Amino acid sequence: MKDNINHKMNVSISQERYLRNGLVGVLLCVLHLSLFTFWACDDYDSFTTDRSTTLTFSADSIVFDTLIATIPSSTKTLAVYNRADKGLRISEVWLGNGSKSHFRINIDGQDLTATDARRATDFEVRRRDSIIVRAEVTLPETHSDEANTFEDALYFRLENGVEQRVSLIATSMDAFFMRGQTITSDTTFTPQRPIVIYDSLVVAPDVTLTLEAGTQLLFHQESGILVRGRLIAKGTIEQPVIFRTDRTDHIFDYLPYDRLPARWEGLRFTAESFGNELYGTDIHGGNYGIICDSTGTDDLKLSLTDCRIHNLGGDGLRITDARCIVSNCEISNTLGHCVCLLGGDYRFTHCTLAQFYALSANRGDALNIANVNMGAYHPLKAATFESCVITGYAEDVVMGTWIDVTDMPTDEAAAIGTPLDAFLFDHCFLATEIPTEGDYAERFVNCVYDNPEAEINREKNFTAIDSRALLYDFTPLEESPIRGTANTVSRDSLPYDLRGRSRFTDEQPDAGAYEFVKKE
Repeated sequence: MKDNINHKMNVSISQERYLRNGLVGVLLCVLHLSLFTFWACDDYDSFTTDRSTTLTFSADSIVFDTLIATIPSSTKTLAVYNRADKGLRISEVWLGNGSKSHFRINIDGQDLTATDARRATDFEVRRRDSIIVRAEVTLPETHSDEANTFEDALYFRLENGVEQRVSLIATSMDAFFMRGQTITSDTTFTPQRPIVIYDSLVVAPDVTLTLEAGTQLLFHQESGILVRGRLIAKGTIEQPVIFRTDRTDHIFDYLPYDRLPARWEGLRFTAESFGNELYGTDIHGGNYGIICDSTGTDDLKLSLTDCRIHNLGGDGLRITDARCIVSNCEISNTLGHCVCLLGGDYRFTHCTLAQFYALSANRGDALNIANVNMGAYHPLKAATFESCVITGYAEDVVMGTWIDVTDMPTDEAAAIGTPLDAFLFDHCFLATEIPTEGDYAERFVNCVYDNPEAEINREKNFTAIDSRALLYDFTPLEESPIRGTANTVSRDSLPYDLRGRSRFTDEQPDAGAYEFVKKE
């Protein structure tokens, strides 16, 4: 009995302690929850009206590069930060020009253009948080040949009465638009305004299209130019004729779409097209640069002088069975071959063929020459390279495909031509295997070879190779072996380089399209 009583007493005491401890635990939980709720309200749900607390912005202004009038811009983003320890309420946001504004603003999901007044109200930015502003603009035609700048401002009024603003700035140019047009009579384009081309442009047979210095042709996606007649571009070093994409905005702050490849098609000269002449012309950003269809070598198909063909999603210059002359040109950075020659008759003088395409390791050659394709013979009459730079990332960037004519009848072999009879490299700077075999080696005259060792760093020869921003300057550095490689005969025929610098500043000119000139 006594033990039973003691047991009951112990159980009662244990229950009492359990209840007491449990009650304390509950009280502590409630206290913690209360404190947490208090702190949460204090830190996150508390807002300040202190006038010293304001918003900060990721930029002081939203600026749109030169746009084409009537074409909507891409979207730009602005972050609006509250870096304070308490929240901020924004009573109102509005565009300064109201309903007359050309800008379109969406802030934190609300579209200001949904109201005639271009206003929105009641935003909250929690402590150490942000909201996002997205801006677009479409600018009207001004019927002017000059660029025009439009300005507005985005205003923020805080609950504490403080007003803040972000500037909105956009520049535009009026343009002429051509949609699926065929040029059927001799026509001249002038640099009065950029020409935006949709659905491609065709030059009809027996028709000449002339482009005056400074003319800009801007091609929409999948558009190009097909020349069945004749194309004459009269650009200069100071005022080049430009073929490029119609996108004028940026994919990143440091990289405009204009520097990217494959934004439009390219230029194609069909079989019936002869006598094309391009001076001071810049072609970039297309699926390819120039394609010349087979026409034979009796008449001159194309001459290029002081031209740049660069940053392309295919071949830079592809010619089949034609006669072409290329002088003082840069052809560079292509996913395909920079220059691809199949059969034909060619002469390159003071050209830079540079294969430093940055967007794929599966890039083509700087120079590819062949006299056979898919089993078909293409007679290569001549391929002469004088005072040229031909280089790139790969160990060997000069490649070719040749048919073996040893076992062929003499007349057929003569018609096809052989490597030994067809090509010549004279005073060139080359990234290729050094020739050592008899007659083959004789086709390389006074050439300098780019880093024949296994470890190569060919970027070091040039002033600038920025593979991030896709900016390149193939002027040789002072210490580069490109210096003094060219011969004086080519200098006499081309006394100025692609930037208009004299090749007579020292005794021996530099190979390639660019001459090193020491700064004073």
